[in-house]
Amino acid sequence: MKTVLRPALLALIPLLPLSAHAEDVGCVTTAWKLLGANHKVCVSAFDDPKVPGVACHISQARTGGIKGTLGIAEDPSQFSIACRQIGPITLPAKLPREETVFSEDTSFLFKETRVSRIWDAKRNTLVYLAISRKVIEGAPANSVSSVPVMPWR
Repeated sequence: MKTVLRPALLALIPLLPLSAHAEDVGCVTTAWKLLGANHKVCVSAFDDPKVPGVACHISQARTGGIKGTLGIAEDPSQFSIACRQIGPITLPAKLPREETVFSEDTSFLFKETRVSRIWDAKRNTLVYLAISRKVIEGAPANSVSSVPVMPWR
């Protein structure tokens, strides 16, 4: 049974969305809490999974307190993004016009921060749009950063 399932599962891997994994760079406390973790703003970094030479930093507010410590708090839709060229940019042969490059849940259920890469061919620029998505109501919070595709040094 295992030998039949393994190839079937491996065949599905290319169908999964390619999304970057962020690593925390650091956090700053914004409000001290007597019980549980403090409220804070954290900065995370991720590399574009399909475009070598581009890295993004995203800052996000994180709720503390008892709910935050237990992982059941809803983080506020407050964030900012900055993306930069950090090396030679190599565009894939078939770069989609729009693609999700990063996603992170910001509540126990129904809310996430998502970063989409949009290719602006006319300006030869990669545009990174961070939005807050809430399944039930939607959220207009957003932040944008752009990276012109230029020769590296």
